[in-house]
Amino acid sequence: MLKRFDHDLRLHADPSRVVVRPFHLAWQASGINKSRSERLVAEVLEMEDREAAKQLEAVLRDFEPRHWQTRRVFMTRFEEIDAQMEEPMGDIGDTKRQLIGAYFCHEYSYAAAAIMNPSVVPHWDQSGMPEGSCRFIMSLRTVGEGHISSVAFREGIATEDGELRLAPEPPFATATDTAQGEEEVPEGPVTVIRHRDSTLSGTVIFPITDAQRNGLEDLRLVQFTHEDGSTEWLGTYTAYSGREIQSELLRTRDWRHFDLKPIAGAASRNKGIALFPRKIGDHYMAIGRQDGENLFLLKSDSLERWDGGDKLLEPKYPWEFVQIGNCGSPIELDEGWLLLTHGVGAMRKYAIGAVLLDKDDPSKVIARADEPILTAANADREGYVPNVVYTCGAMRLGDTLFLPYGIADSSVAFAFVPIKELLARLK
Repeated sequence: MLKRFDHDLRLHADPSRVVVRPFHLAWQASGINKSRSERLVAEVLEMEDREAAKQLEAVLRDFEPRHWQTRRVFMTRFEEIDAQMEEPMGDIGDTKRQLIGAYFCHEYSYAAAAIMNPSVVPHWDQSGMPEGSCRFIMSLRTVGEGHISSVAFREGIATEDGELRLAPEPPFATATDTAQGEEEVPEGPVTVIRHRDSTLSGTVIFPITDAQRNGLEDLRLVQFTHEDGSTEWLGTYTAYSGREIQSELLRTRDWRHFDLKPIAGAASRNKGIALFPRKIGDHYMAIGRQDGENLFLLKSDSLERWDGGDKLLEPKYPWEFVQIGNCGSPIELDEGWLLLTHGVGAMRKYAIGAVLLDKDDPSKVIARADEPILTAANADREGYVPNVVYTCGAMRLGDTLFLPYGIADSSVAFAFVPIKELLARLK
């Protein structure tokens, strides 16, 4: 059995983590009747000032302790609504402005149902970190009302000796913003922005385009080094509309502005693309599952277009007979590229395996695990989706592999695996 250290820390779904989100009502009316939105605005405008103040006080009493800059959020929402009116509402006073904004907001528990499928990369700030320690950023797939998936983040510090500390979550979570108008549903590329006063550990990226409507799933982060030596953080994820899926690319250099772009090419119609952290030769490279069963090596001249690919691995052992896929971006070692895989066996039981690829030519498989390095066992088999262990990306810490992973699509655990011992078990 592979030696590993399992940290006591676990992350679980938490219905108390809430954000304020826009509440949309139809503006267009048929016949002579006012739309619901117009009627609602009119009702507030007709209120006596004293009554409006009373109603706003009641709203703030319920929600201001639970959210970041609640009054400012209401004012921003009012401005969006005002812009949709045939005639501007003019100077109606801040009380009625905030109250109108409140009627067009709702509270959303973004991690009430599940938390799963983490990915981890080095933090942009490594100041003060001793040797063997690393400040990191972890992405998480969180699932809330309507089974809609979003992306949340946590910051922390880990050491190759198995020490782990997460930065505390702020009391208030905030959603990223975009400049799109109330009636506009963006298509194609879009940029979302983290609030300047918020922390990354309290930031959530929600679906925004029609292609993303039902979720942003399984972000695979990688710290990418360009040929000029500059660093960019990239992530591939699955956008789900409720009917169709497509692969998309997240790009950021400052962790405040996030570009979300659909990936072009035939490979984008499949899940689970994972990028190599640098070019190999003249090409960008990635691992993908193009047929739902096998693993493929993809090459491209652009990070934003992926076609074709050559079969790299197919199911070989009983614990992966149903299908294999990647568990995040390949990790560069002196010995080659360490690629974590997932396998699905009998009774749809998931396991995590490993493969070593040639450093100069990743199409060459040097060695492969014939047994899982991690599998669902005992109490970890139970949850939202039973018998699943899954990760979207691990990170090297000196001679140790830091491996956050999802358990039964219900919680997140953390393992530390000696790299030399892991490589010794590959055949």
